Amino acid sequence: MRKIQIQVISIITVFIIGITMFSMANATSPEENKAAGVAFLAENAKKPNIVTTDTGLQYEILTKGTGTVSPKATDNVTVHYKGTTIDGTEFDSSYGRGSPTSFPLNRVIPGWTQGVQLMTEGAKYRFFIPSELAYGEHGAGGVIAPNATLIFEVELIKIQ
Repeated sequence: MRKIQIQVISIITVFIIGITMFSMANATSPEENKAAGVAFLAENAKKPNIVTTDTGLQYEILTKGTGTVSPKATDNVTVHYKGTTIDGTEFDSSYGRGSPTSFPLNRVIPGWTQGVQLMTEGAKYRFFIPSELAYGEHGAGGVIAPNATLIFEVELIKIQ
């Protein structure tokens, strides 16, 4: 019985090492992520409904807001959102959790701070955020790769 346990543990260990090595071998480098993001944003900017700001943030208005005031960076906001990478992989969603979230607008990534200030209550925008306005060369918590360009759909529910 002990021999079978050792064999099972050995097989599992080899399997885990194999998956880890495969993942490392197929991971993109920060330089590749940066190049892919630059290429994506250059192509995206050609679309007629995409606006590009001076900082490189791109946005698309999905729904115009019903409010008359835009938030300031120092305001608290309540939003619903979904975040994906440029290949469509979802990494976070308040919709998925079934509850909007609130936060001080100046406590999030620069792309969010800049973009949400363009909105009024009731608006829904899609932001295309270059890596330098997102998590930069460090990425975020193993979920967002270094130099990743991100896409967020953001619905501004309330300005506090």
